[in-house]
Amino acid sequence: MSGGVSRTFCTAALAALVVTSPAAAAPAAPDPAAPAGANRSVAQLLSELRQLYQQAEEATETYNGTNAELKKRAAQAKKLDAALVAARTALADSRDEAGRLAREQYQGRSDFSAYLRLLLARDPEHLLDQEHVIRRAAAGRAATVKRLTGAEKHADELATESRKVLDRQQVLAAKQKKQRDTVRARLKAVESMLATLSGAQLTDLSRLEQRDVEKAQGALAASGALSSARPPSAAGGEAVRYAIGQVGKPYVWGAEGPDSFDCSGLTSQAWARAGQVIPRTSQEQWRQLRKVPVNALRPGDLVIYFPKATHVAMYIGNGLVVQAPRPGSRVKVSPLASNPLLGAVRPDPRSTPLSTYRAPRLPQGASSGPDTGYSSSSAPGQ
Repeated sequence: MSGGVSRTFCTAALAALVVTSPAAAAPAAPDPAAPAGANRSVAQLLSELRQLYQQAEEATETYNGTNAELKKRAAQAKKLDAALVAARTALADSRDEAGRLAREQYQGRSDFSAYLRLLLARDPEHLLDQEHVIRRAAAGRAATVKRLTGAEKHADELATESRKVLDRQQVLAAKQKKQRDTVRARLKAVESMLATLSGAQLTDLSRLEQRDVEKAQGALAASGALSSARPPSAAGGEAVRYAIGQVGKPYVWGAEGPDSFDCSGLTSQAWARAGQVIPRTSQEQWRQLRKVPVNALRPGDLVIYFPKATHVAMYIGNGLVVQAPRPGSRVKVSPLASNPLLGAVRPDPRSTPLSTYRAPRLPQGASSGPDTGYSSSSAPGQ
């Protein structure tokens, strides 16, 4: 397996970030309470860096979740606005009709005046027919009043609901801004740490990281978890084709394509392209979708990472996943064990596997390309 595939965080390539990021141009002063990077072991540095990566990814998935909810509320508000316009139009029509009836009553042309005229008529033989006409007219008048009352109530209810949705949108927008600031702070912490490391330390980190991934991948293979060759469902195969087709596109916070993606943006859009809507964030994908054992994976299944389900990739077979690793990187193919594994989920558990399946051909360099690490410049800007 190539070194590009087995690199997860590829910290050797993170040296580029030290050179080009704002934090690198003017390195932040290390926390006085923390030991200098030179005094910590490579294993300790890697552990710290991974923790910072995980915190940053957790923050961005939380941000994505709020952003998805805000989009739903915006769509709901749009529907309510349209319904409110229609309700107010109906209310205006009902009021016009009620006004017409009031004018007729005032001018002596109401059904009550017609009834009096009927009682004084010389030809009572038409009484029953005339009473029927009067009853119909009275019923029409009652229906007009009922429509007016109902239209007023409906318009009031819609206006109240619209105000509630608007209030909720404002709360979510404030929450989103706070979460965006959290993401930026997490990214600054990554940059600050990287800025304190030497090129030799970065090289050592890369080697240790690569060794850890190879060890984890080897353990999965030895357990038999990667020995199965199950075909996907038709939808799963389509999701895999779409995801692989995005290899090489950049990771961007909150992006859902078509030109860039974040981790859950890639998986949710791949399945949407296959005709199935799944949750937007990795946490909700883990919470809502059907869990499957790792030794039962089939292409199209989603592999969830870290204890809080803050990262997701798509299984494509042969122990490999396609993923959008993190900002500064591009969509690529990686070993399944490229991050600490939490479990796996299947978006279409009731679907029938294909009888035959040929995996899509991987683009040249699908497993290569540096993961240049998180950068605050790629944090959400809204």
